[in-house]
Parts: sequence; C-alpha cells; structure tokens
Amino acid sequence: MLGTGLATFGGVGVPYLSAKGWLSADGAFAAVSTAIGDQLFTEVFPTSPLILDPFVDELPVPEALRPLSPDAVSKLKPPPGPGPGEQNSYRNEQHQIWPSTLGLPDPIVYEIDVLVRTHSFTSSQVLPIDNAGNPTVSFDADLNRYPAGTKRSLPPSTIYGFNGTFPGPMINAEYGKPALVRFSNHLDENPMGLDRQDFGSPVWQFLTHLHNGHTAPESDGNPHYAITAGPHAHGFFPTDWVDQLYLNHPAGGDETEKQSFFWFHDHTMDFTGANVYKGMVGLYPIYDPKDGTDMGDERQGLRLPGVRTNHADGSFDVKYDIPLAIYDCRLDDGVTLHHDIHDDQFPDAHNPRTHPEWWGMTFHRHFPNHGFVGDIFTVNGTAYPVLQVDRRKYRFRFLDCSVSRIYEFKMMSSTKGPKSAVSLGYSDDELDGQYRIPDGQQCMQFTEIATDGGLLPFAIKRDSFELWPAKRREVIIDFTRYLDGHPTTKGDVVYLTNIMKMEDGRMWDSSSRFSFDPDYMVPMVKFVIGDDAPDASVLPGPNKKLRDLPPLPADWRTLAQDRKIFEVKRGSAGGEIEWLINGVQFDPENVARSLKNPQGKSPLALQPRGSFAVWEIRNGGGGWVHPFHLHMEEHRTLTRNGVDVTKNPLPSHPDDRSREDLVALDPGESVLVYRGFRTFVGPYVAHCHNLLHEDHAMMFAWSITPP
Repeated sequence: MLGTGLATFGGVGVPYLSAKGWLSADGAFAAVSTAIGDQLFTEVFPTSPLILDPFVDELPVPEALRPLSPDAVSKLKPPPGPGPGEQNSYRNEQHQIWPSTLGLPDPIVYEIDVLVRTHSFTSSQVLPIDNAGNPTVSFDADLNRYPAGTKRSLPPSTIYGFNGTFPGPMINAEYGKPALVRFSNHLDENPMGLDRQDFGSPVWQFLTHLHNGHTAPESDGNPHYAITAGPHAHGFFPTDWVDQLYLNHPAGGDETEKQSFFWFHDHTMDFTGANVYKGMVGLYPIYDPKDGTDMGDERQGLRLPGVRTNHADGSFDVKYDIPLAIYDCRLDDGVTLHHDIHDDQFPDAHNPRTHPEWWGMTFHRHFPNHGFVGDIFTVNGTAYPVLQVDRRKYRFRFLDCSVSRIYEFKMMSSTKGPKSAVSLGYSDDELDGQYRIPDGQQCMQFTEIATDGGLLPFAIKRDSFELWPAKRREVIIDFTRYLDGHPTTKGDVVYLTNIMKMEDGRMWDSSSRFSFDPDYMVPMVKFVIGDDAPDASVLPGPNKKLRDLPPLPADWRTLAQDRKIFEVKRGSAGGEIEWLINGVQFDPENVARSLKNPQGKSPLALQPRGSFAVWEIRNGGGGWVHPFHLHMEEHRTLTRNGVDVTKNPLPSHPDDRSREDLVALDPGESVLVYRGFRTFVGPYVAHCHNLLHEDHAMMFAWSITPP
C-alpha cells in the first residue's frame, strides 16, 4: 500500500513510496506523476487463452467441513481454551468473551491449515490468443515454445488455500452453537516444489477475517488489531497459529440482527487483494434453528429450499442450498511484462521481465491504477461450469470474491447457445468473459430473500441484481416454470448470465441501469433441467414476513447532526494511484478522525460499547465506485444523496431496505448509515473492498471503548 511497510522494508507503518524516495513530505509526488508512474508499474494485461469447451466441467458443490472429534481437540498442542495466552501461538491474547459467558455451549472446533497447493480452473483444452483474438504462441515451464494455433492443456495455478483448496472449506454454522477455528500457517512449506510467482504476501503471512461476523477483535482478523495487539505484525507468520472464536450469537442478542451468509478471507495488511486472488477464500453459511425459522429444513419455519442431513459430529449438509463464489481471473500469456511497484519484494522473479514459464497460470498485478479485473469468469473455482438441477426450487447464496469486478446477473435462455467472443469478431476488452449468448432472452426471475445482513423483511422479485465485491445475495430460483408461466421440461437449458460490462476497476461501462449494452451477455453457469423431485419448500410471497429489521430511533435525523464523516477519495498523487480516507493514508496505530460534521466537530472514530451512531460515507468523486465495508456490525441505510431511503429505497439501490455490511457507493454518492457497537471492545477497521484500493491505503482504524 502507500503505507506498504513490511518489517523487512523499513518497519510497520513506514510508507513504502516515501522510503523509496518517490513521495514528498506532504504525500504528493515529488516529480511529474506520469514519469513516476512509468517507474512504478506497466499497466498492460495479458489475454487469457480461450477455453475451447465451456460448460462441460460440473459445478463443484461444497460439502460442510467436519469438525474435530473431542479426542482430536484434546491432542491439539495446546488445546483451545478461555484462559490468558490461549488465543494464539504468541501466547499474548485471551478470548474476550468465552461462550459460557453468554450461556452458550463450548465451541465446535475446526482445524484449517493455510497451504501452498495447485488449482485448475478448467479441464478443457485452450487456444492461446492475443488481444485481437488471433492465435498466438505459447510456452511451458521448461521454456519450450509452441507455434500459434497449438491447442494446449492449462498448467495448474499455484494457490495459497485454506486446507489447500479454492474455494476453501465451507463451515455450516448455526446460531446458538459457537465455532472455534484453529488457523495454522504452513505457507513456508512447499512439498510440491511449486513456483510461487510474484504475488501473495512476500513473507507468507496470513490474517483471516470472517466477513462480517459479529466477532471480538482478536478473532476478527483485521490489521488494526494485528499490529497493535495480536502478533504485532501485518499478519501471522509461518508456523504461527491463531484460534478464532465465532460465537454465532447476534449483536445484542437481538433476533433481528441474525445473518445468513458469511465468508472468510485473508486480510493481511498490504496484501489482502493478492492473497485473496491467490485463493484464500472460504464459505460460512449460518442457519437459524429457533422455531425452525431457517435451519436448512424446508418442512419447517419459513420453508426455504433445503433438505438437511445431520452428522453425528455436529456438522450437517443441506441439499438444494448452494453457495456460488464468483471470481474472475487472468492467465499469463508469457509475453506480458511483469513490472509492478512491489517487484523488489519478489526478488526471485527478477522483474521487470516476461515470464514464459508461467504461461497459463494466474497473472496478477498488485498495483494497477484502475483496479484488477480478469477476463475469465469462474464459479466455485471452475470456469463456465454446468449444474444438473432437479425440477424444483433451489436456494443459491451468491458471493462476489473478485478483487474489483462488479456483476449483474440474469437468468437467460438461448436457442443457439454460447458463442466465443472471438468468433463474433470482438477484440481487446470486449473479449472479457470469453463467451456470449447473442440471442439471450430473460426466461426466469430471482426471488431475493437475503443480503449481506441476512434475511430481508420481505422477498423481492428481481429480473436482475448487482453483486459488488464482498457482497452476498441469496435468491430462490424455481426451475419448474418459465417467466411466462410455461413449465420447464427435462433437458431444457438455462444460463446464469452476467450483463454488466466492466473493462477496469473504476466502474462498470454498461449495465441495466447505465448505458445497457444488449450485446454483452456472458453465460457463467449452464443449468440443465433434470427429473422431477420432491419439493416441500414454499416460495415466499410479497406479504410473507421473513425477518423484521432492527428498529431505527425516531430521532435519527437529530443524531445525524453529530455524525462521523469519512470520505473515500484519490489523493494528491497523480496517476490515480493514491487512495485515501479523509485525505490521509491508513494508520494502523491510531484511529481516524472524522471530517467536520454539521455541529462543527471532528470526533475521533471511537464508539463506547453499547452505543449506536450515524456515520456518513462519502464518495469523493473521480468517476469511481467504491464498495465500502464496515467491520463488526451491519448497518441500516438512512439516506442516499440526501434522500430518505428508510421506507422507499431508490431504484438504483433496492437493497437499501435491508441490513448490510458494505456501502455500495456510486460515483459522487454520500450515504448515511445507522449502526451499533455492541458486545466487544477493541480495534476494528473500515475500508474499500476494491482490494487494490484497500491495499493502497483506502482504510481507516476505529475502536470500541469501554462504556
């Protein structure tokens, strides 16, 4: 980050660019920005080889991770516990609240190792192409050169993965049943002798964040805690372990604060984007067993789709309830120059240079000034998968775990089927997504039931929905009939389709609410209708209450006069490479200060435990969108650009009627949110979830203080 300072590069908190002599004392560039930019990076990206046989590989459907047995827990060295020094391998932290304090049982214990392994995005052969779509040369790890037109099999990419997979494990959690996960760092081990390439934490640290669990700081996995209290570093080093305790208890014990889908990912300061892109993603659906409300059993409670199977060890699986982790990547072409501000942190790569030995493996640039977007779209780690579905209703839990890309999804049919963008005459950025369905037509609707903050008050019928980085959306799809009421038949094909064109990380180029491009319809999952199946689930109607929202105080407008204000904006450095909040870089040692509010105050970002407050998040402009994430509790949106949205959200952001942990900021927008600060005390952060922005200073520290 512009604050990149690992201990090996001058100490924690030392601005990397300043240390390199590229910044003046006031943070502005000391020379012409274009010339400096040429020294820092080359913003040219490879064109990934064309996947020749899409929609052949099956969609991976994750199974629940199984917990450790009591005997295995007792053999951990040392076993988990509530006492002083029992929270991590440094022996310097204690769990702030053990479950028994809240009348909860001891936690179910899981073990997850962070490993160096490989991952393949497709089994299909590929055709190497250039940015004009023409066949081009390719290479292998031994630097052999293959002539243009040669079909190839992709080499596996090197990943850093939770338990060595991408996505990592899925933990099916339940309210009232705490979970403890021992994360252990084995990134120093490389049993397969893999080339680590030139991205990921260069000193192999990790820091896991359960996004957005209501979690104590020592288990939150945030750099404000890590640097000031925990390992006293940007993350946990190889051989370190940390026990992260997830109480699975709603904020304030309030039933309306229950959520339904978390995910966990790396949060290492300066390298979050690189580590997430390298594979450090896991899934964490959370169910509500109270009165059977939402426990994965469609015969009870709200009767949402799901057939639950319990296991003797306390874990369970739910059929017809499927997470979809959406991720875009870009593969090396062997001829694109690797030249990045972080090159000297990867001396083995000997950059700047090309890397023909990495042909077909994931390509990443830490420091592109327009964010990082890929040209291959994957779901659950597989490019263009197919899923055979029964003729019944399904629940899908969408997660955008891409670095910068935003999506908009529609359910579409196609008579002629997918055609490669190359065959349609496209080139350059129009090749993103690789495939199109030129005759695509909407054929089904989504019934949206949940957002980041859990179940909606009432379900919403959606023709399409946007998915921003780190956001989650849960929908029901009824595969028994089409939009016009006609029944589906066995063998019918429907495509989950992205209709949002986004050529770089600034913002989308076209979507259904902004300059819609009718030719941009990229199929991502092929659903093939199968046999009839029993279905006890019920599609919630518009008047069926799912979950009440936490109430707003009647005087929230008065509270807003003394709000804390945080503006995300480019800095004074040229080339759009400095990302600041309230005009300053992230300082992990100190909490941020608000801009001056309507009462003329500029308070520090401190909140007493048990308090509630109004915060304002502003987009400082420049034509950028910012997915802005607030750790620890969800918020309710009060206003957007001064318009009260508490009862009637704007058409541009219909999910403002829900609870969320991420503020979707369109260009120039200002949003007021109301949120609580309950249960715990200690340090947290807030940041842009365009992870290239987060890693380059667009984050601030805040803390909860004792009442």
